[in-house]
Parts: sequence; C-alpha cells; structure tokens
Amino acid sequence: MTFTLDTARIDAIFADWDSRDSPGASVAVVHDGEIVYQRGYGMSNLEHGVPITANSIFHVASISKQFTDMCIAMLALEGRLGLDDDVRQYVPELPSYGDTITLRHLIHHTSGLRDQWDLLGLAGWRDDVDLITQADVLWIAGRQRALNFAPGEQHL
Repeated sequence: MTFTLDTARIDAIFADWDSRDSPGASVAVVHDGEIVYQRGYGMSNLEHGVPITANSIFHVASISKQFTDMCIAMLALEGRLGLDDDVRQYVPELPSYGDTITLRHLIHHTSGLRDQWDLLGLAGWRDDVDLITQADVLWIAGRQRALNFAPGEQHL
C-alpha cells in the first residue's frame, strides 16, 4: 500500500484559522517515523502579530499530564516499569530527600516536590517572557534540598 498525503485537504481543515486575526494551530504528519508534512496556521500571538510556524514552540504544561500518566500506566501494564519505582531511576537529576518519591506519587501529585513555577520565579525567571526548557526545570528541581511534605502525605 502506498502512502499518499492530501496536503490541500489538511490545509482546508485549518483554513478558518489561517489568518492574521485568528489564533491557530501547528500541524505535523508523521509516517513511518518521519515528518512528511508540517505547517503552521494562524497566529501564535495576536497582540504582537506573531504567526504560528512549523517551528513554533508551545507551552503545553498541564495539558500533557494526562497523556504522560496514561503512557506510564501502559508501560506499567506491560511490565516495563512499576508505579512504585523510585522516580530517581528515571530522573537521576533529583537528589535524595530521604523518603522515596515514586512514579505513583508524581501521578497523584503527592510527591512533596515544590512547584516548578514558584521555584523558577524565585530564581528570577519570568514566565511571560523567558523560554523555560526541560533542562531548566530539571536544573531547578535538582537544586532543591527538601520537600514540602513527605511523599504520600498530602496532595499539592
């Protein structure tokens, strides 16, 4: 079976958002592990006239949590990890806090880890101006010497 891509049809789907006065979207089509089409439609920032491109960076933050948690649950069902694994097995940048923080604690927001936004703000980052990368979050999390509470004792 040959793969054909109707880019005109994709463009038609996003046509209503592809203007300088509309928020938009970024689209990527992946086939056999390769990006075969990518394009931005509409605007990333209406106030400043910034269009969305194929290279636009989006801050997805909390939107991604449920997808990450589902992937972790699927990996646990496959036996590839355990919900009670020490998070430092996967995020070695985190120091030991005495108590083990598990993947289950992270999923249920009961880890005791401090909020990245509070920490970055205290470190001088401006969330409305500065680009904050995964490396930045790992750096700030790795510098923490204590938890807000013992893992599993509270929800935050």
